[in-house]
Amino acid sequence: MPVGFIGLGAMGEPMALNLRKADVPLMVWNRSLAKRSVLERAGATVAHDPAEVFSRCEIILLMLANAEATDLVLARGEPNFRQRARGRTIVHMGTTSPGYSKGLEQAVRAAGGSYVEAPVSGSRKPAQAAQLVAMLAGEREAVDRVAPLIATMCRQSEYCGDVPGALTMKLAVNLFLIAMVTGLAEATHFARRHGLDLGRFVAILDGGPMASDVSRVKATKLLHEDFDVQASIENVLDNNRLIAAAARAAGLASPLLDVCHALYREALELGLGNADMAAVVRAIEARTEGALVGARIDE
Repeated sequence: MPVGFIGLGAMGEPMALNLRKADVPLMVWNRSLAKRSVLERAGATVAHDPAEVFSRCEIILLMLANAEATDLVLARGEPNFRQRARGRTIVHMGTTSPGYSKGLEQAVRAAGGSYVEAPVSGSRKPAQAAQLVAMLAGEREAVDRVAPLIATMCRQSEYCGDVPGALTMKLAVNLFLIAMVTGLAEATHFARRHGLDLGRFVAILDGGPMASDVSRVKATKLLHEDFDVQASIENVLDNNRLIAAAARAAGLASPLLDVCHALYREALELGLGNADMAAVVRAIEARTEGALVGARIDE
């Protein structure tokens, strides 16, 4: 029986391709004909609609953009939901609020299905290289059932306990990612405006103790002002909102996140929603220009 995979976006497509490279029998569905065709050429069976995936697969991996898309695919709130969930293991790999995921787990289990959270840390390039890190949560029997599949797409998996432990962990990881990349963008702006040799600046960062795979990739993008998307401004802003909501719900301060939230919103307003998150530097530049204009007016 094939494994189902629904959602062949920037992350889902390479993840599904890695399943096929491991010879996992796969049935896929996505709204995009082009994306379905890529997986068909790799040997996957293409379903006519989501209902066919649920009717023919016992394990269904969902890599969807948000809660609304997930509910639509599952037919949640409709009579078909129980039929789609019963006897199935639903693996939620996208990023949604922890509260949404907890409610979805309850609904799936009430319908006679099993539920696993499996969000991943990484962007398209790590997804292509099967170098993602997975965070898993749910009943151990269900998690153990899907773990071999996750291993074909990820270099590391960590069990995070009961739902929504994995998604809460993902938000914590993303908070650090957002703050780090935004700090790197500000540092690059500082260096550029001081007339420093940016190539040397990047070389020092890359060779120093703060370097990481992410910092090396994003520093190079900032150096060349290459904002071809890996993780988009729009997507990062959505993640920022989820983290902020979780922080507020827990009564937590999030001062760095709040500054980042404003900057990514400003970058979106500059028309950079589909640019890579490194383009947040444009919002920082805009603030600099605004401050310079204000200083001239004050004079």
